[in-house]
Amino acid sequence: MALPAATARAAALCRIAAERENTLLSFGRAAAHAAVAFVEFDVQVTKDGCPIIFHDDFILTQETDAVYAKRVTDLLLEEFLSYGPQKNSHEIAKPLLRRTSDGRVVNWSAKDDDSLCTLQEVFERVSPRLGFNIELKFDDDIFYERSQLDRALQAVLQYASNRPVFFSTFHPDAARIMRELQSLYPVLFLTEGGTAQHKDSRRNSLDEAIRVCLEYELHGLVSEVRGVLKNPSAVLRAKESNLALLTYGQLNNVWEAVYIQYLMGVNGVIVDLVEEISNAVADFSKPVLNQSMLGSGVDLVGAKHQAFSQQQLGFLLRLIPELIQQPH
Repeated sequence: MALPAATARAAALCRIAAERENTLLSFGRAAAHAAVAFVEFDVQVTKDGCPIIFHDDFILTQETDAVYAKRVTDLLLEEFLSYGPQKNSHEIAKPLLRRTSDGRVVNWSAKDDDSLCTLQEVFERVSPRLGFNIELKFDDDIFYERSQLDRALQAVLQYASNRPVFFSTFHPDAARIMRELQSLYPVLFLTEGGTAQHKDSRRNSLDEAIRVCLEYELHGLVSEVRGVLKNPSAVLRAKESNLALLTYGQLNNVWEAVYIQYLMGVNGVIVDLVEEISNAVADFSKPVLNQSMLGSGVDLVGAKHQAFSQQQLGFLLRLIPELIQQPH
């Protein structure tokens, strides 16, 4: 099965800091960017079987003076929706907190905030022109029933209509099961590309990721960008295997890194800055593919190449190894 045209082409996927990720507001604002063709978001299934949109494995909240962590998949839908801003101003919102990278627990809010939402709401209220990259979110330490994947799939089948959709996940078995459950929507395997190690060896290198895709008949992979830049031959192997290859990671916020991947033949790049990266690549791309957490996509395939001088290309080739060494 071929990927939808948009997912077969290179793109920039972006996060907008003004809104909290995985909200209807963030998706709506992403749609305002001409370069955005897909939005990507994280799907989990509540205890009572409702697919919802949320990134973290746990919701952090405060009761009296204590902070509690509640596993999202252990919550009923009604309780999940009770955290953070409410659709009905008369309803009392429970505190929604988040742990920062330095370990502090802070109130999770944004300049323009919005309520938590379900997968059904996203299908019904986000512009139908946008495709969806649905990341199937799973906790590494929990065994998940096949039925949880089926719940997410049934919601897609019921509400997607003609909207382009593909699935992605870091978990090889979840990717395999989703591929077994259906053949209508492409399934991509997310990998850190060897930049981190896991107990499951299938997650520890680009070579393993490509093997997983071929063994389970997946449609492509999404790798941490440093893994691809450290192992550029993987791009050729992916192409020879007829696999789509996208990348994510903070290094993709540097337009030179985006351009070097364009030259390498990478199909898509996930970035954190919608407008900045879209503008930077506007001269060598047209609108089309993906978006992460809140973002955007830019078609790079078939676009005209910029006339870079040998001096400029030499700078790019020197820049990339230096950037790879920076902590991210």
